[in-house]
Amino acid sequence: MPRPRKSLINLSDTPYYHCVSRCVRRAYLCGKDNQTGKSYEHRRQWVEDRLLFLAEVFCVDVCAYAVMSNHTHVVLRINKQKAYSLGVKDVIRRWHRLYKGMLLSQRYIDPVESTPLSEAEIETVRSLAEIYRKRLYDISWFMRLLNEYIARRANKEDECTGHFWEGRFKSQALLDEASLAACMAYVDLNPVRACLANTPEESNHTSIQKRINAAKWNKQPKPLFPFTGNTQNRMPDGLPFQLQDYIELVELSGRHLKPNKKGKIEDSASPILTRVGLANNDWDEMVTGIETIFKSSVSFEKYIRQSRKHAGYG
Repeated sequence: MPRPRKSLINLSDTPYYHCVSRCVRRAYLCGKDNQTGKSYEHRRQWVEDRLLFLAEVFCVDVCAYAVMSNHTHVVLRINKQKAYSLGVKDVIRRWHRLYKGMLLSQRYIDPVESTPLSEAEIETVRSLAEIYRKRLYDISWFMRLLNEYIARRANKEDECTGHFWEGRFKSQALLDEASLAACMAYVDLNPVRACLANTPEESNHTSIQKRINAAKWNKQPKPLFPFTGNTQNRMPDGLPFQLQDYIELVELSGRHLKPNKKGKIEDSASPILTRVGLANNDWDEMVTGIETIFKSSVSFEKYIRQSRKHAGYG
């Protein structure tokens, strides 16, 4: 029996989560259906555009994503602190980008209409804003507004009704830096593993391609959660890795997963691997086992426990 979503999302443990949505009956979200010859490739852009739009509205940061033929992967960071730093009007304006909202909330953010509001009406709006505020850092709401939008648009195009996605999206808590890096690399390498691309930079509709394209201009893509390489208070908020190290990490991991690729895998690990204490072999198994070894949560400690158990030490 599936566990309640609230038991899987716990901000006291981690703000990072890996979410996977799969189409029902392995229906095509994107790609080309070999049986009918119909192409659904244009839908990849639907998903990518909607995902990055929601990242602008919600207080949920997109760390990594990959849009596949019948499923999507996203790595999200819940930013509760950002949600509670927003004023009442900012919260309402963000929510109104998703829904029209109540007439009262519309009047509240209108400079002309807000003046005649009574104290009782203002208090009602403020209470409503607190409901919106909690939704703005809620992964379930984020995924709901991603998947419902795509389902409606795809069903309209297919001239059909009914479920497009499986009942619930799958989520995994990423409990440490090692699991975060491993899961992001796993997501970014999905097209390479599926033989849809030869290299990360050729992987369309992925976060790694967007990051590499921006890096060529010494920039980081605004819609994505940036790399800062440091989590100290004085440093900007961001992923605790250096961008260059992460790109190298994805490349090395991809060469491990695709032995027939050109080039030789060096024995030396990247700075990220050294810092989190993973050898190349451990790292390779951890990345490839994101969805098979781990269930509701991912951590290096859990990987070690399971490895010891399989080896007969636990």
